[in-house]
Amino acid sequence: MRRFEGKELLIATHNRGKLEEFQSLLAPYGITCHSNADYDLPEPEETENSFVGNARIKARAAVTATDLPALADDSGLEIDALDGAPGVHTADWAETPSGRDFRIAMTRAWNELEARRAPEPRTARFHATLLLLWPDGHEEVFEGNVPGRIVWPMRGVAGHGYDPIFMPDGHDITFGEMPIETKNVLSHRAVALRRMQACFGTDASG
Repeated sequence: MRRFEGKELLIATHNRGKLEEFQSLLAPYGITCHSNADYDLPEPEETENSFVGNARIKARAAVTATDLPALADDSGLEIDALDGAPGVHTADWAETPSGRDFRIAMTRAWNELEARRAPEPRTARFHATLLLLWPDGHEEVFEGNVPGRIVWPMRGVAGHGYDPIFMPDGHDITFGEMPIETKNVLSHRAVALRRMQACFGTDASG
């Protein structure tokens, strides 16, 4: 694994919350994080059929435009009885002419499970892929998964996306019912982030 020795990193996102999450994680290493919005970069079209492929598209677009090392992520929900769907199309299921509506997406997921008469437990996982890309083309990939099951009706108003129908293994409440601090420790992105920290040293001094 290549060690990251730089002091600036472009987070390939326009999401301010995601930028702040990475900045908080990397600040102890003396790394300053920027976002696509800081450089007025457009969102590239995600045309791959894998999480790592779409993360690579975002990272390459950011590196090409700025010549800075970039970190991109792609994530989604994989439901076993739906052959891994929605997967890379997790956000697409929520698209409407007036923006994203995840209640529609969650209802679609449940209705498709019902149509297939999927047996309980209706197992699923949240998956995250982080891709760190250097300007010379070297990349490191880190993945995280949280296994669980799909439940109905929707439960809780915390979190976002499909959180109200996802109950992680070992818990009796959904991500949508959990305090955000608890979910952020358990989440698929948190798992991937902990793995990524090996690129920056085992502790803040190193």
